[in-house]
Amino acid sequence: MKEVTLHIEDSKVKAFLEFIKTLDYVRVEGSEKKAVNELKSSLKQVKLIKEGKLPKQSAKAFLDEL
Repeated sequence: MKEVTLHIEDSKVKAFLEFIKTLDYVRVEGSEKKAVNELKSSLKQVKLIKEGKLPKQSAKAFLDEL
C-alpha cells in the first residue's frame, strides 16, 4: 500500500474528503481528529499544571523523553 501526502486549501478539504471516501480503494485515516484530541489533552494538562494540580516537569526530563 502506498501513502500519499496532499496539500489542499482549507476551504476545499471537507469536499475533497467526502469525495475520496466514496472510493472503495482509498482508506482515510482520522489523523486530523487525533491531532485535535491530542492538542486538547495537552492544553488540559497545561491548565492543571498552572493550577498546581499536576507537578511541573523539568526541561531535562522533557528532553530525556525525546
